Amino acid sequence: MTRSFQESPMPLFGTDEAPPEALPPGRLPSYIRDHRKRLRARFMQGGAAALPDYEMLELVLFRANARRDMKPLAHALLEAFGDFNGVISAPPDRLAEIPDAGDAVICELKLIEAAAQRLARSRILQRHVLTSWEALLDYCHTAMSHRETEQFRVLYLDRKNTLIADEEQGKGTVDHVPVYPREVVKRGLQINASALILVHNHPSGDPTPSQADIDMTHQIEAAANALGITLHDHIIIGKSRELSFRSDGYL
Repeated sequence: MTRSFQESPMPLFGTDEAPPEALPPGRLPSYIRDHRKRLRARFMQGGAAALPDYEMLELVLFRANARRDMKPLAHALLEAFGDFNGVISAPPDRLAEIPDAGDAVICELKLIEAAAQRLARSRILQRHVLTSWEALLDYCHTAMSHRETEQFRVLYLDRKNTLIADEEQGKGTVDHVPVYPREVVKRGLQINASALILVHNHPSGDPTPSQADIDMTHQIEAAANALGITLHDHIIIGKSRELSFRSDGYL
């Protein structure tokens, strides 16, 4: 669909994010209008590989404020959070600390994050997890690798090792998350699960398990085995790699 680049603010958001010196009404200045047109054309022709992170961010941010040069904000966000993934997965309160990152900007970034997680999750839900292992790891990294605090999730599987539930069991601090083995196994019984995969992240980026991680895993394994539920694995997600308890001999 052909669209004029004489843009007005998107109707989904208010205009509370106008720059200190608002542009006059009418057509956008050519340097903004033509820049946006070129970015869109490059993205449509070459996809994400054709754009560096700051230009991908600009494309996202155009929707948040149609009458502003978003390049400075894109660079500021990248400087604060490292890369595109770090920006879209940053907590809203941290994003709000960046000048000019108002509610509309934060909403756009969180929408992209939610869409990415939903897409990754759809590739494993109701599928045989053990034969879709790479898709499972992709989903775990998408959902957890850039979090600034620990999160503990349990993937519940049926007798055919099909994923039937993906549930967050706890949130914690930068280096600890409370986990209750009894509750993990109790929930498995409630939904008639036959197997479990445990997943949690290490915000430090190093997926090496702590002794507390190892002890907690063995406690869940013992409780699950007593009730006929198999613990397939415990995966720790780091910034750029993961560790499997099963592959590394901890289970």
